Amino acid sequence: MFIQVMQGKCSRPDELRALADTWRDEGGAGAVGWLGGTYGVTDDDQFIGVIRFASRDEAMANSARPETNAFAEKMAAVMEGPVEFHDCDDVTTWLEGGSDDAGFVQVIRGHTDDPERVKAMLQDTDDLREMRPEIIGGTLAIEADGTFFETIAFTDEESARKGEQLEPPAEVRAELESMMAGATFYDLHRPWFDSP
Repeated sequence: MFIQVMQGKCSRPDELRALADTWRDEGGAGAVGWLGGTYGVTDDDQFIGVIRFASRDEAMANSARPETNAFAEKMAAVMEGPVEFHDCDDVTTWLEGGSDDAGFVQVIRGHTDDPERVKAMLQDTDDLREMRPEIIGGTLAIEADGTFFETIAFTDEESARKGEQLEPPAEVRAELESMMAGATFYDLHRPWFDSP
């Protein structure tokens, strides 16, 4: 799997979502290798889009399509400033991965010098399922420079906030603190999802 993350400032989320719906219905059908996406806008107007493709080649082919370029121009008109694109070849899914049934999504942007350590930590989920049943699953997408985007799907925000209050085992807490040092959290209270 290949993930492309889009990020930028947008204070017109309803217009952006309407555009995304139009692209899905009109342009998305011809997007080879497009597996789906998770999108949302934070309370401080940060748009995040996490788009999944079967491969980098198919994602780049999609970017070159006239329909995609036309959508990008319309999208730019509702954004406030430039949109960042992050291409991530290193993708890991954990638990059930993402879910279009999630009621709340959190995207974490951080940096790691040891991607294998981070991925190994996410695969050790035996206790997580019992301790945090509100977590459906997630994806971890890592750029070549170590920038990562972890997308976590929750059943609902109320359960997620309660789960945050639980104290993890000391060794897990130390690993989490190391992994999340300097990270930025983006809460998508009203996420939306698209898939072919």
